[in-house]
Amino acid sequence: MAEAKKQIAFVVDLNKCMGCHTCSIACKTLWTNDKGMDHMWWMKVNTMPGRGYPRDWETMGGGYDGAGNLNLGKQPKTEDYGKAMEFNYEEVFFGGGNGKRAHLAPRESPGWGPNWDEDIASGEYPNTYFFYMPRLCNHCSSPACAQACPYGAIQKREEDGVVFIADQEKCESCPEPLCMKGCPYKEIYRNPVRNVAQKCNGCLPRMEREVAPACVRQCPGRCIWVGFLDDPDSPVHKLVEEWKVALPLHSEFGTKPNVFYIPPLSPPRLNNEGDIDATQPRLPVEYLRSLFGPEVDGVLSRLKGEIEKKRKKEESKIMDVLIAARWQELLGPFVKDPSEAR
Repeated sequence: MAEAKKQIAFVVDLNKCMGCHTCSIACKTLWTNDKGMDHMWWMKVNTMPGRGYPRDWETMGGGYDGAGNLNLGKQPKTEDYGKAMEFNYEEVFFGGGNGKRAHLAPRESPGWGPNWDEDIASGEYPNTYFFYMPRLCNHCSSPACAQACPYGAIQKREEDGVVFIADQEKCESCPEPLCMKGCPYKEIYRNPVRNVAQKCNGCLPRMEREVAPACVRQCPGRCIWVGFLDDPDSPVHKLVEEWKVALPLHSEFGTKPNVFYIPPLSPPRLNNEGDIDATQPRLPVEYLRSLFGPEVDGVLSRLKGEIEKKRKKEESKIMDVLIAARWQELLGPFVKDPSEAR
């Protein structure tokens, strides 16, 4: 597979994500509202630590081994996504007198869903903890999904590095979705109605009209940046390549992902008397290492140092970018308003 001439990338600041799911809904209403796509959340916000979506995706395998050989992991099952919930709308809204006594509820529990373990904390009181993590296709530089596809239906665009399903007809002829087994992030879905694989397309139709992807444009917390890694003026380039405070998720999968995360800072622990114990973080660093690798220690230290600079009214270019006082700074080269795109 040819290398991309330019590589689109995303940076997500986990310290600013408030779990509002605006990015998820923006993507859902735009791209995954067709038949067979009920279970598809190309952008989803997981509570961490948690089992995620699809359930337990981190343990399903895929990606490459240490020698660069492709690993085919498990394909998520229907129960790992959970069936789309159907609610008793007719009874509540059109049930006459009974509607006054009934409350809105799912007809049956699906057993799991994209936000099933939302806001469920880990640890023990008073030192419980969790944080939110938006997840989308990583548009990897070495996409295991594309290598796993026996028909060459999945390609990586040379002009921007977006990984997309280029040939739906070839995809329809595939008897087994090996792409789903190859992707270690489980960001490819199978449409049971159309019998094709579908995934995040990076909002290509928007980007080709200089409009930012929906998840970036709609984020009210200003926590997602988009841009090209090779653009030295891009905040994405500076955070990832220059300042090195944004890290990939599970780089050990070997796919060279292009979604990067500013790791979450932790409040201090409380002792048995309820007083602050500043010697230990509440969020275990060991857990963050399991997500972002050993480099996370240095990143956390650097972020704390930059925050301290701001408190002292000293200059901090890193914090100036992360604060994002002007929301247009998040959009990279895709600055057009959607209403103006033609």
